[in-house]
Amino acid sequence: MKSIQNRGCEIVFNNECYSALNQYIKAGKFSNIFVLVDYNTHEFCLPYLLSNIENRSSIKSIIITAGEEHKNIETCSYVWSQLSQLDADRKSLLINLGGGVLTDLGGFVACTFKRGIKYVNIPTTLLSMVDASVGGKTGVDLGALKNQIGIINNGDLVLIDTYYFNTLPEIEFRSGIAEMLKHGLICSKDYWKKMVSYLIHKENIDQLIYESVKIKTSVVNQDPNEMGLRKILNFGHTLGHAIESYYLESEEKIKLLHGEAIAIGMILEVYLSFKIFNFSKHELYEIKRVFLEYYPKVSFNKKDLDAILELLKYDKKNDHGNINFVLLEAIGKPKIDCKVDNRLIHEAFDFYSK
Repeated sequence: MKSIQNRGCEIVFNNECYSALNQYIKAGKFSNIFVLVDYNTHEFCLPYLLSNIENRSSIKSIIITAGEEHKNIETCSYVWSQLSQLDADRKSLLINLGGGVLTDLGGFVACTFKRGIKYVNIPTTLLSMVDASVGGKTGVDLGALKNQIGIINNGDLVLIDTYYFNTLPEIEFRSGIAEMLKHGLICSKDYWKKMVSYLIHKENIDQLIYESVKIKTSVVNQDPNEMGLRKILNFGHTLGHAIESYYLESEEKIKLLHGEAIAIGMILEVYLSFKIFNFSKHELYEIKRVFLEYYPKVSFNKKDLDAILELLKYDKKNDHGNINFVLLEAIGKPKIDCKVDNRLIHEAFDFYSK
């Protein structure tokens, strides 16, 4: 597969990954090379990565704890301290090997350590391959509030190697599928149909990943700093992130993975699209069916809804006190900065639950 360019970052696929990485390391003449891993990727992914690096004797690893609850400034502080203790300087390279939590956090650490060092993302989950590691968004959560602290700044390389699916639990794989389905809904009815077909036949995932990355990079290249068009990538995320944050901070709830929460958010926001923009009723029910056949239904009570609605005010797309949604006029025709009455949001949850 031909590599994809994203504003100075080269995205390389499968067989070409490690020749690209070795050439990059050789040309960079780095003073130090560090690999940031969590305990899972340290055990299951790091040996494979190191076996593909030509000069690996001087590479040092830094290990953090896995999980969204550790995507915070305290973990950043730990990694910054480790880099300092290991004599990292401004000519150092940080390789982030892991899922979206790790690539988001590792990119932010690299962008801020000594005012910026080079970094490379090697995503090991489907979600991070098609979303988190591509586009230059880095950052951490503020408590349970998603991605409140961060910076948009690309690394030099993203290596997408589907070998790492061998290390991935099925539930994590399903989490990534949600973002791929989203790419179809916001950009391409044809791609949406391909993804629905994939859910039935489970064929050709490598090509679908490539197309998903092309969709995202096309949007990001036109609007790198999310001043307009890039907001469409947040479809399903206004309510989805609030749901994810609520389940993350609640002691009574089982945490939802990002893709599980975003799948709910997309059903809700397609319903809002139906009410506000007359989105096709037939396609509304078809989209609901597709998501609920792939993702287990979640129950919400009044207390849950009140808490989720309260969290909406922290969404990154908000401005001047307004909550801004991304909705759909049709599949492939998104509309940004949409205002929605709370009454309709309650209706959307009723539609999801029935």
